[in-house]
Amino acid sequence: MSDPVKIIRVLMVDDHAVVRAGYRMLLKNSEDIEVVAEAENGEQACKCYIDFKPDIVVMDLSLPGISGLEVIRRIIGRDHDARILVFSMHEGTIFVEQALQAGARGYITKSSAPEALVYAIRKLASGQLHLDSDIAQRLALHKTRDKDTPFSSLSTREFEIFCLLAEGLNTSEIAKRLSLSYKTVANYSTQIKGKLNVSTVAEIARMAIRHKIIEA
Repeated sequence: MSDPVKIIRVLMVDDHAVVRAGYRMLLKNSEDIEVVAEAENGEQACKCYIDFKPDIVVMDLSLPGISGLEVIRRIIGRDHDARILVFSMHEGTIFVEQALQAGARGYITKSSAPEALVYAIRKLASGQLHLDSDIAQRLALHKTRDKDTPFSSLSTREFEIFCLLAEGLNTSEIAKRLSLSYKTVANYSTQIKGKLNVSTVAEIARMAIRHKIIEA
């Protein structure tokens, strides 16, 4: 008699209900994977992780409220062994590096073939790391060329605040979204400008657009 299939329990985090439904249908065809919970924003994701204790979290980085990077940080802060797979439209190596630095165990893009998601979930469930092959090649090339971006010196938190500043949020709005004090965000903003050698938020926005971190 064969052993029963061990089910991989998944928390799906994406702010688009239609996208979540598509993922759910895809994963439903895999007898060893079950979506046990869904979240449409970062706060829900953190709560669902506590409530459902999933084996794998599959999440986007672009979320309303707190960002995906902050969600990764919070979940890892609570459970160092959490297995988080980023499934994002962002293909730039800077996003991959920041996600891995925050504690993600894998990163694939939404342009990947559907079966890539199933494969990545199974790899993380077996205790391995997983990156899209294209992303892995770009990261390797990036490192062999020692081609630092202007953002290489930013911490995960600084990069997150950089992105919010580039999107046009002011210090008060960022403080509220990230549950930080106004003074803390102001200090981060000063550090970010110093590291990037810019003096205004407009310069930050132009830099973000130039490096395709945000769209013009």
